[in-house]
Amino acid sequence: MKKVYEKINETLYSEVLPNGLTVYLLPKPGYHKTYGLFTTDYGSIDNRFIPLGQEEFITVPDGIAHFLEHKLFEKETGDVFQDFGKQGASANAFTSFTKTSYLFSATDNIELNLTTLLDFVQEPYFTEASVNKEKGIIAQEIQMYQDDPNWRQFFGIINNLYPKHPLHIDIAGTVESIDEITAEDLYTCYYTFYHPSNMKLFVVGNIEPESIMALIKANQAAKDFPIPQPIKREFPAETLTDIKKSDRLEMPVTRAKGILGLKMLTADLPQDNRELLRFKTAASLLWQLLLGTTSKNYLNLYDAGVIDDTFGYEFNLDRTFCFADFGGDSDNPKELTKAVTAILLNYGKDPEINEANLNLLKKRMLGKFFQSLNSLEYIANQFNQNLFGDLTLFDLPEIIQSITLEDIYTCGQRLIKEEALSEFFMYPKED
Repeated sequence: MKKVYEKINETLYSEVLPNGLTVYLLPKPGYHKTYGLFTTDYGSIDNRFIPLGQEEFITVPDGIAHFLEHKLFEKETGDVFQDFGKQGASANAFTSFTKTSYLFSATDNIELNLTTLLDFVQEPYFTEASVNKEKGIIAQEIQMYQDDPNWRQFFGIINNLYPKHPLHIDIAGTVESIDEITAEDLYTCYYTFYHPSNMKLFVVGNIEPESIMALIKANQAAKDFPIPQPIKREFPAETLTDIKKSDRLEMPVTRAKGILGLKMLTADLPQDNRELLRFKTAASLLWQLLLGTTSKNYLNLYDAGVIDDTFGYEFNLDRTFCFADFGGDSDNPKELTKAVTAILLNYGKDPEINEANLNLLKKRMLGKFFQSLNSLEYIANQFNQNLFGDLTLFDLPEIIQSITLEDIYTCGQRLIKEEALSEFFMYPKED
């Protein structure tokens, strides 16, 4: 299928192959570099599920999705990173709460590198010896993140908001949990979540879509996969009463930190894909209106010394979770969270939410979006994060333009509730 986005001069080719793999191709004539991104809908939160071909739920060790990402690069014949290097490509991978992605970028040998990407991800090779060897490497990575104050603060507020949900567990797991992982565990997770029907391939760059699609089809047709089955995951039931209202941690930091979290139950989210994307976009605009760097609220807090230029916020909306967090360094972190709480709870009367400000922010958001389309790396990394059914990253301009002031207030009504708030503080550790 070919979809033309005339307003942004982009043409996206997509097809679902017989084995269930969804392929997206975005030709960008005139660009030198090409990116290939192979993603499975499997991340750190997917620790309880029914394995392929079985009938009972199992629970696997925390951090196994990230562990699996590491181990797929190691084959009986050697390290796949070296293969990409010899072919003039740079390779990488990353695991999030809900996805694992493998990617390459190159200026030539595109078909060879694309074949390497498909083959190494679809040919698992694990042994107990190699698994045990990897445990020490990942344990060091875990410790590195445990020493990062910003990382600890982020998971501190998530732990307050989602004390029962696996979201609060570090993506890499714990030193104790990864020590439990076996080669058999990796194969169980691999065959359940790495079926083509649970995966998407995105290629963007100076490509000829017909020949690239033909290569992908031939590669997949030559491989055997079991008949796809719906993946059954299990997560704890979420309520706002589960929220831990406040917590603190001491670390060797020079300045205190405060962060305010806001949780929304996914049952309260729009169910239609277009409305869900509009909701996500409206929420981003709501935070900018209330606490963006150009808002009077931000400037007032900054001038009063309550916040500094470390202050920021983010909004996460994905399957099974939805939350926002606001925070930064402060001499008085409790004053910071108190001030932000007051701004959020009084959004309905905030003079910053008006037509003029909204239109200005929409123009700015559109400007940043169009500017970002010049970066193939941005497109590659954002494409799979912005898939809402048939809607893609390139539907965002229309969605942004459609947001009204009423959408902003509706978003606030759905999101901002006093009982949905939590705060987390980090203080300098005393000798």
